Amino acid sequence: METSRPAGNGTSRRTLFRQATLAGAGIAAATLLPAGSASAAGTRDGLTFPGVDIVIDASHATEDVVVLVREYLTRKSAHSPDATMSFFSRDPLTYIDAVLGWSWYDWDSLRTSLGQFMPNWPKDGKSYPTRILGDATSALVFFTDTAGLFGPSEIRTVGVINFDDRKITRQIDYWDGRHFGISDTLGLKVSSDKFPTDFRESTVGETAALGMKNVTYQLAGALRDGDGARAAQLFAPGAIFEDVPAHVQLVGPRSIGSYLANAISLLPYTGRGTVVRHVVGGAVGGGYEWTSADNPVPRGVVALELDLWGKITRLTAMWDGSLVDDSALISLGQKAVER
Repeated sequence: METSRPAGNGTSRRTLFRQATLAGAGIAAATLLPAGSASAAGTRDGLTFPGVDIVIDASHATEDVVVLVREYLTRKSAHSPDATMSFFSRDPLTYIDAVLGWSWYDWDSLRTSLGQFMPNWPKDGKSYPTRILGDATSALVFFTDTAGLFGPSEIRTVGVINFDDRKITRQIDYWDGRHFGISDTLGLKVSSDKFPTDFRESTVGETAALGMKNVTYQLAGALRDGDGARAAQLFAPGAIFEDVPAHVQLVGPRSIGSYLANAISLLPYTGRGTVVRHVVGGAVGGGYEWTSADNPVPRGVVALELDLWGKITRLTAMWDGSLVDDSALISLGQKAVER
């Protein structure tokens, strides 16, 4: 038990090792300090967002991407099309809303759309990050568009973002249409014949860290094979599994494995028809986009947080719940009941 003894100042050697390793990966060691310390307080202050009473969870992101994302969404929240567009690449550029089918493939058309949207936004309308996973090459960003930006309700989004030289080259947004409102979602969605089929991941390539890609393909393979027990082996003790549209949260590999075994035929990101579309992220935070050929929900995203040993400590699934009926969501909830 030598590694867990205090190392002079009350910090365990295990914690010091973790800090050193995360620092090597570019993760801010200050975020690992006790909450009452001055450095931690300074870090927490630095992770707030202008005009919003939140603290951004950046525990699995590098400092450079946190700064970049915060600046990007600050400009968007200022309702400035030009300042917002300064964060986007001229070429290549892909921006797709994976729920509505809205798509932009060049800088000028996206700038034109923002110029139409932003003047009509509420004065206090914000687009703010709540959680960031990854690094300055690619990341998953959990962010919220407040009510009034794109409809009467807020939109809680997981954005899959690729960067090149601090410019966004590809952003794909995933969210739950039921949370926004099914009728409102349908009212904004493009027709099926105009919905994009190519999400242009080939234009940016795979830049995710090797460890993130390894865990992704192990997990996706187990889920594709319907092997909940094998998938559960990838999770750390005390890991959290959360499916946002299904309103399901489980803790620990045993519960996670049991749920996956029971719900494997119902979840849209499991089964033979699922394919990994694109992987993003760094050494300890990221995730993957998936597609499903034989499910009412054809696409979505899985966010992953990893520990130093490559085990999953938190999984968050996001997909469009408006595409399934009430009974499907009720069944997913029932499968979480442990016996």
